[in-house]
Amino acid sequence: MKLLKDRIRKDGKVRAGNVLKVDSFLNHQMDIELFEEIGKEFKRRFADSEITKILTIEASGIGIACIAAQSFHVPVVFAKKNQTKNIAGDVYTSRVESFTHGRVYDIIVSKEYLRPEDKVLIIDDFLANGSALLGLSKLVKDAGATLVGAGIVIEKGFQTGGELVRKSGVRVESLAIIDSMDEETGVHFR
Repeated sequence: MKLLKDRIRKDGKVRAGNVLKVDSFLNHQMDIELFEEIGKEFKRRFADSEITKILTIEASGIGIACIAAQSFHVPVVFAKKNQTKNIAGDVYTSRVESFTHGRVYDIIVSKEYLRPEDKVLIIDDFLANGSALLGLSKLVKDAGATLVGAGIVIEKGFQTGGELVRKSGVRVESLAIIDSMDEETGVHFR
């Protein structure tokens, strides 16, 4: 997606440790007009699939998933990283390791919101090591629902996550795949 790649080149900042800061437009301050175009692109790429729910993980994926859901006319469910009093009853749970935060989370979704009849599209901002995507996939499987695929805004193609998730049988559509990045030379796309 040229619009997204141009924006990453213009406003993205590469930091040590394979960190790409896109917080000025993607995951801290959000450019809603860009999100609308991202949502339309996911709708175009998954036009052949019937989708009844979009699933994401808190927190950075929520904004993108909500705007994308407008194109699909479906609700968004987000996996929480902490059990709260608001989630009563039975839950699906999975463990994920956050590349960005360097910690492991138990993610949960109420069984009330993921049902066997659902056809689920996962939406997330980044795909790095694949842990979040595999964890979300497990929640869908545990619910007996159908995983249609995953829409990823930025995939770090030089890390193993994309290959790992695709080998598990998940259809992954990434809008920008980064082959390499360096603090001095910037980002290079596939």
